[in-house]
Amino acid sequence: MRYLINTKSFVFMKALFTLCCCVLVVLYSMCVMAQDKRTLIIGAASDIHTLDPAVSMDNSDWRQTYPAYDRLVRYEVVKGQGTTRAEPFAARAWSVSGDGLTWNFYIRPGISFADGTALDAEAVRFSLQRALDIGKGPAQNFNVIESMRVIDPLTLEIKLARPFGPFLQTMATNAASIINPAVLEHDARNDLGQDWLRTNTDGSGPFSLKELVPGKYAVLQAVKDYWDGTPWLDQVVVKFIPDPDERMAALESGRIHIAENLLMEQLIRLEDNQDIKVHRYPSQLVEYVYINTQRPHLSDPRVRRALNFAVDYQAIIENVIHGNAVQMKGPIPQGMWGHNPYAYQYEYNPQKAADLLSEAGVEDLRLTLKYSERRSEWKEIAKELQTSFSRAGIILELEFVPNPVLREQLDKGDFDLCLGVWSPDFADPYMFMNFWFDSTYWGLPGNRSFYKNVVVDELLRHAAESSSVAGRTKLYSRVQDIVISDAPYIFLHQIEAAVAMHKSVQGFVYNPMLESIYNIESIWIK
Repeated sequence: MRYLINTKSFVFMKALFTLCCCVLVVLYSMCVMAQDKRTLIIGAASDIHTLDPAVSMDNSDWRQTYPAYDRLVRYEVVKGQGTTRAEPFAARAWSVSGDGLTWNFYIRPGISFADGTALDAEAVRFSLQRALDIGKGPAQNFNVIESMRVIDPLTLEIKLARPFGPFLQTMATNAASIINPAVLEHDARNDLGQDWLRTNTDGSGPFSLKELVPGKYAVLQAVKDYWDGTPWLDQVVVKFIPDPDERMAALESGRIHIAENLLMEQLIRLEDNQDIKVHRYPSQLVEYVYINTQRPHLSDPRVRRALNFAVDYQAIIENVIHGNAVQMKGPIPQGMWGHNPYAYQYEYNPQKAADLLSEAGVEDLRLTLKYSERRSEWKEIAKELQTSFSRAGIILELEFVPNPVLREQLDKGDFDLCLGVWSPDFADPYMFMNFWFDSTYWGLPGNRSFYKNVVVDELLRHAAESSSVAGRTKLYSRVQDIVISDAPYIFLHQIEAAVAMHKSVQGFVYNPMLESIYNIESIWIK
């Protein structure tokens, strides 16, 4: 049987069908945002490595752990802006001796973990001691601790081996998260519960981990009777979306509320979208290249200086960052005390790079640069480095490695060069100078170039023990001159922070100490 269809009717029906589909797509997008007003959805670039506060050194993990735990102190918020000042949190108050060596913390009563166990002085002592016993990167914040004593259930005494200026601020870091001592019930492998805490949380914070599907998503559930006030949000879903185009599309379609780590060109485009708000802030976030100084072909400072001269810094800033960054001048970023605006700054000079390689007797230098999805622009930065290195006669091969795997390789020194990003956990040059250059911190804790200079070690440790800002500034200035000449890193640029989110998200607070970490306990959706 033949069916005769009027051509005009067919065209009309096709147009009507197309229109209906478009309407359904729009309605679906609206419904996604409206289906649960108390669920915040974040599109994240990087998967979780570990959720154990005593092990993790990655903000991608801290996004989930900061809201799951309380700490003795936290960063103060003033007029909707995050500060670097510490204020009481789980500790209602504290006192310190005149010599700066003895600290007493007075725990706030009435805080409990999910199982009903009280958060007390012993829980704080246990958490700090656990980090020290595990001895991984986060423990470096507390190595200055000589002893701890529980004076009474709500008073903890901490004695330091030497004065340490930023000690109070270290108590606001992820490493100082207060963990339920009952976590030892999950100590099946005699590892202080590390294996279990890799994919679980056990704190007293405003949220707890409800579900985790590695590579897919994590769900944080609000604690309804949280001592500092029940969060407005019921839950937060963190979706792991490595591709920045997919994250942007998800934000524009309403499938997520916040899109992390977008390319600058995407952010510029989103600023024209009336439903999206792009928040921009001055930051101390820097990107740089780790040079593995333990590799034979990279042990010579002349070779490392050559690599620094082989980088077209401005091409990266203009072509990849679209002008939203400034070239670093020394390791301490602008905006932090100790920054030296007169420090020597490498500039693009491929001939100088080639001459240094010749002077070092190096020919046909071939290196591999590793990078991950941790920063959206790293793929393009890697390509720019490959191009500029080639003009100095250096062959640069590029290798993409998923971020959790790359973190393990970094800790083992399994790389020639690697793109890196760093933001301070507390507002002190120690975060850059000591962590990056003291040989105590080799590997993931901070010295990811595996650099060692005995003079630098001595100066840095002296600076850490000094209570004088002026004295520490002079010491750090001397170290900067040395390390810039030794060139264990390539200092690329300091970036303006930008966060894109749906206009319905209210109460967001940016803190330069907490990059990629959200105050979800006080965020609400309009």
